[in-house]
Amino acid sequence: MSHLLSAAGLRVTFPGRRGAPAARAVDGVDLDIGAGEIVALVGESGCGKTTLARTLLGLVTPTAGRVTFAGEPLAYKAAALKAYRKRVQLVLQDPSGSLNPRHTVYDAVAEGLRIHGYAGDEREAVAGALARAGLRPPERFFLRYPHELSGGQRQRVVIAGALVLGPELIVADEPVASLDASVRGEILALLLRLRDELGLSALVVTHDLGLAWNIADRVAVMYLGRIVETGPVETVLTSPQHPYTRALLSVLPESPLPPVVLRGEPPDPARIPGGCRFHARCQVLASGEAAAVADRCRGEELPVLGGGAVAQVACHWSAGARPAEVTAAW
Repeated sequence: MSHLLSAAGLRVTFPGRRGAPAARAVDGVDLDIGAGEIVALVGESGCGKTTLARTLLGLVTPTAGRVTFAGEPLAYKAAALKAYRKRVQLVLQDPSGSLNPRHTVYDAVAEGLRIHGYAGDEREAVAGALARAGLRPPERFFLRYPHELSGGQRQRVVIAGALVLGPELIVADEPVASLDASVRGEILALLLRLRDELGLSALVVTHDLGLAWNIADRVAVMYLGRIVETGPVETVLTSPQHPYTRALLSVLPESPLPPVVLRGEPPDPARIPGGCRFHARCQVLASGEAAAVADRCRGEELPVLGGGAVAQVACHWSAGARPAEVTAAW
């Protein structure tokens, strides 16, 4: 599979206040997204996944590393970023906050066309985007306002606004988190249909591994600024190798794993611990099961995982000391 978007050695730091250490929000990430591939970026709040997504969109300039799209490095000049954002679109979590309450559905979807100086038939383009997003007949929605729509319809309008420019990749940040459970499946099915019909690629940012299971081809699990496990979704979610991934999976209702309650809060990204960055909260290390590699966990840095499709894990225990059994498939 050819890579549509790639990040290599990506780092994003934010200066601390009053001489405090800089916060390492993204601390060495390699990530590839193939043409027509859906990748789920999963992790707790504060792990850096939204900062990583914003960096891939060109909204944040990386401190180090590079982003390439279709083989070309991303340039951080206004004209280059404007052209790039026509090809890579953002779908935000809260459709109510994404839509101007004073704009009709037509104007909300047409906004991108007007920003980019679209020279074709605007009405036809807006109608086509609304229809692809599942709002049919589209003309029935042109003059409606956001408050006249259901939550699912508003999210479809946001998706239509992203589709109207014909992007090759969308970045969806918690795309169903604010929706009722009955509507979430419809929006996920829509994203899958758009991938199949348009060849659209997607990076779906979420805290929910259950969502990743339903929509993604590949999953990347992020903790404290770095990807700690990645691979095909079936591989990672049926046989999780990293204790953090196992903890995230254990709280899902359908999980075969015993529930794991992680101790404490994630460390401050300005004071990332040495060794494995998860070791202070690791349930395997705390139980003594990882005693053979305990010193390495606390003191030996783990390498940055590659961004490709091969299953990989950044964990001393999984690399050598873990027993051979695997988790039962769901």
